[in-house]
Amino acid sequence: MSGQANWADINNRHLAAVIVWIRLRLQRLIPVAQPPVTQEEPKMLRSWFRSNCTTEKEEKKMLAPPASASIDEAIERARQKILELEKNNPPPALSLLANHLGLSEFDRNILALCAAVALDTRATAHCARVPDNLKRPYPTFALAFALFENPDWGSLSPHGPLRYWRLLEINQPGAQPLTNAALAIDERIVNYLKGLNYLDDRLTPLIDPMNIQIIEDRLPPSQHQIVDTIIANLKFSNDWSQIPVIELLGRDSASKRQVAGIVSAALGLDLKTISFRVLPDHTGDFETFTRLWNRESLLMPLALYIEVDGMADSEKTKLKRFLERNSGVVFLDIQDTKTGMTRNHLSIEVSKPTAAEQQQIWIKALKGKSADQPQRLAEQFSFDQNEILRLAKRALNQAADNGFEFNHTLWQICRTTAREGMDQLAQRIDVKADWEQLVLPPEQKALLQQITDQVEHRNKVYEEWGFRQLMNRGLGVNALFSGESGTGKTMAAEVIANALNLDLYRIDLSAVVSKYIGETEKNLRKLFDAAEDSGAFLFFDEADALFGKRSEVKDSHDRYANIEINYLLQRMESYRGLAILATNMKSALDKAFLRRLRFIVDFPFPDLEQRKELWQKVFPSSAPVDEHLDFEHLAKLNLTGGNIHNIALNAAFLAAQQPDGKITMPLILNAARAESKKLGHTVKKSDFQWLDVKEAQ
Repeated sequence: MSGQANWADINNRHLAAVIVWIRLRLQRLIPVAQPPVTQEEPKMLRSWFRSNCTTEKEEKKMLAPPASASIDEAIERARQKILELEKNNPPPALSLLANHLGLSEFDRNILALCAAVALDTRATAHCARVPDNLKRPYPTFALAFALFENPDWGSLSPHGPLRYWRLLEINQPGAQPLTNAALAIDERIVNYLKGLNYLDDRLTPLIDPMNIQIIEDRLPPSQHQIVDTIIANLKFSNDWSQIPVIELLGRDSASKRQVAGIVSAALGLDLKTISFRVLPDHTGDFETFTRLWNRESLLMPLALYIEVDGMADSEKTKLKRFLERNSGVVFLDIQDTKTGMTRNHLSIEVSKPTAAEQQQIWIKALKGKSADQPQRLAEQFSFDQNEILRLAKRALNQAADNGFEFNHTLWQICRTTAREGMDQLAQRIDVKADWEQLVLPPEQKALLQQITDQVEHRNKVYEEWGFRQLMNRGLGVNALFSGESGTGKTMAAEVIANALNLDLYRIDLSAVVSKYIGETEKNLRKLFDAAEDSGAFLFFDEADALFGKRSEVKDSHDRYANIEINYLLQRMESYRGLAILATNMKSALDKAFLRRLRFIVDFPFPDLEQRKELWQKVFPSSAPVDEHLDFEHLAKLNLTGGNIHNIALNAAFLAAQQPDGKITMPLILNAARAESKKLGHTVKKSDFQWLDVKEAQ
C-alpha cells in the first residue's frame, strides 16, 4: 500500500473512532437507554468500521451498544483508539487541522462534535435527547460545555480559532443566546477531515493556478542564485508571522514566474495567482476573503503570486491591507515601485539570463545545428529560458519540415517574436533601402558603415574583450542624423536596419510626450524596456522636439520639462541597442545630449553630381522610363533626394494617364515645377526651358 493510501486508511479509522467517541459521550448524557445501534448504523460508518477493524471481534466490540455500566469503558476504548492512530506520521486530518490553525483541546472537541453530527445521523438524534439540549437536533456551545471536560469560554470569542477561521457556521436568529445557537461545521472543513483537501469553492472563481513549466535543472546560474536566496530567507522565518513578502523587481515577468514556481515547489507549496482587481471592495467581503485565503494557505498549503504594476492608489491601499493581514508566502511581481507596507518583505531583482547565459542556452537548445548563431542571437535579442527553448524547437521543426535554410528561419522567428512588444508602442518601418540606393558623400557613407559594424561586432568587444567589465553605461550605439528634410536620414536608417536584418521603429512623439507630470517618463520607460528585449532600432524623427535644450527653471513646468530631458539622457546611455535620432535643427539640441552621442552624421544638401546620381537611381528598373532622359538637366534643379523621389512618383502617375505610358522629360519637369512651387521656391524659366520649348513645338 502506498504512503498516501495508507494515510487515507488511517485517517478514515481515526474519523470513525472520533465519531464513536462523540456518540458515546452523547449517549452517556441521555437518561433513557438507547436501542441497539447495530440495527440502524449508518452505512458509511459500518463500512468504516468493517474496513478499519483488524478483526471481526474488534468490529463487534466497536459496534456493540455498551451497557450503562460499561459506557465509560467504551468511551475510554474509543479515546485510546484515537490516541493510537494519532501517533501516525503524518497524523490524521483532525490533528493536522488543530496544529495548523492553533485549536485548543476544547476547540478541537467542539469541531469533532459538529463533524460527527454532519456525518452520523444517530449523533443528530442523540443531540436532541440530551436534557440540556432537548428538541435541538444540532450541536450548541451549551451542549459542548456539558459534554466535554475542561471547557473554555475563549472558544466562543470571535477572535478564537473556531470563529476567526470560519470553521463553524453559527445560526443565531433574533435574540437567541450564542450558547444555544445552532452550530454546523463548514463544508470545506468536513471534507478536509475526510481527507479531501481542495481549494475552497468560495475562492476558486477568484484564484487561478500558476501554469508554468518547472525546469530547475537547467536554470541559469544568475537565477539559480536568486532562488537559493529566497528559499534561505523563507526557511529562516520561524513562524508564519515572520515570513517576508517576496517583491520580485524587474521587467521580466516570465523569469519572475519561473523563480516563484521553483521556490514554491522546493517548499512544497502549490503556487496560485490572482489579479489584484478581484480583491473585494466591501469590508465584510474583504475580511472573509482574507481569512479564507489565510486558512487555505495553511491547510493545502499555498503560495500566492500577484502582479502589482498598473494599480491605482486606491487599489494599492487595498493590496497593502491584504498583505499586512496575510500570513502566507506571497510573491509580488513589481517593477521598481514599493507597496509601502509595514510587513516584513524581501526585495530582489530578477532579470533575464545574461547574454553569456543566453548563448549557452541557445547552444544546448539548437543541439549543434548552428555554430555561429547562438552568439549572434544572444547579443541581439533578449529572451528568457523558456522562450529560447520554445523558439529553438519551433525553428528546428519548421526548417526540417519545410526545408528552409536554418539560420535564416531561426533569425526570422526570433525577430518576429521579439517585435510583439514594440508593435504596440511604435510604428515599424518596412525597410527596403540598401547601400546601392543610398547617395551620400564618402565621409557620411563611411560613418554609416562604421555604425553598422559596431552593432554587428559589439558582443566581441564588450564580452570577449572585456570592455563590459569596465563600463556601466554607453553599451549601446546611438547616432544623430542631422540635415535638411529629404537629405536621406530616414533612408540611411533603413539601410542600416536592412544590412543587419533587424526591425526599425519610428517613434511617434505624440504618443510619447504627455502634458501630465510623470507620464512622459513612464511612456519612454515602456518604450525603451520593450526595445531592450526586441533588439530593435529606435528612430526618433524630429528629435529636437523631444531632446531640446534644458531651460532655466522659472516655474514647475520648466522643472518637469528638464526632468524629462534628464531621464532621456540617462536612458539613452543605458540603452543597449541602436537609437537613431534625426533632426532638421541640430542647433536646437542640448549640448549635454550631443556629448553622449557616439556618432553624429551630417547629411549635406546634395551637390550636382549627387543629384544626378539620385535621378539615375530614383526610377525602378521595371518602370517605363524614356531612354532619352536628360539627367544633366535634371541635376541642375536644386532639390533634395526626398523631393526627387516625390517628383519621380508624380511623373509616373502622369505617365500612367498617357497613351504611350512612358515617363518622359516633359512629364518629369512638369512634376518638378509643381514640387518647386509647393516648396515655395522661385521657379526660374531657365530651369524649365526644355519643357517650354517642347510645349511650343
